[in-house]
Order: sequence, then structure tokens, then C-alpha cells
Amino acid sequence: MKRITRLLAPLAIAGSVALGLSGCAPAAESPSISVAAGTVVIDVRTPAEYASGHLAGAINIDVQSASFDSVAGRLPADGTYVLYCHSGSRAAAAISHLATLGFTHLTNAGGLDAASSATGLAIVQ
Repeated sequence: MKRITRLLAPLAIAGSVALGLSGCAPAAESPSISVAAGTVVIDVRTPAEYASGHLAGAINIDVQSASFDSVAGRLPADGTYVLYCHSGSRAAAAISHLATLGFTHLTNAGGLDAASSATGLAIVQ
């Protein structure tokens, strides 16, 4: 009986370790920002940055442009918007400004790559 226990103990430990390691494998990532029908995705970078690659379906409204207020003002304030830029800081500034204009459903998706990962939208040119 002791001999069987000595043979099975290492197998039991190895099995436990293998199961424990498989439990540590990362789960498949799913988009964390829903882009439902009617959601407008806004790239707040410069037109040149937008042209170099942007999220599929995104519109470009440069937050640093003098026309930002007039262009953004054409959008319905009660719409749902996802904004992104290069790192997320210009998107945060745009959200802050849009909130003062009465916009309420605003999400900062961060930088371009993070926004693509979070929304599931492809980067296109």
C-alpha cells in the first residue's frame, strides 16, 4: 500500500500543478466598451493623425482646432459618444469640454490601440 501511495503522490502533485497552471491562462479578451447602433466614435486627433490610421467608422473632430465647438455643436447632445486620441489625454480634454456644452453620454476609450482593443473596431486608413 505504501508503495502505491509513493507512486501516486507525484502523479497527484503533477496533476494539481497542471490544473493550477491552466487556471492561470488569460481569458479571451472581449471588448469592454460597447459600440451599439447609434454610438458615434470620434477621433479627436489632428486630420494628419486620423489619416495615418483610425478606428473603422470613426469621425474626425480635432479637439485642438478652432472649429471644434462648431463641428461638435452639430451633434445631438443626448447622443452616445466614444472618443479617443493618441494617449487618451486629448480625449479627456474633449470630454470635459463637451460636458460643459451639455453632452452627457461620453466615454474616453484612450489611445488608438487601446480604443481598438476596447471597442473591437479595426484600425483602418
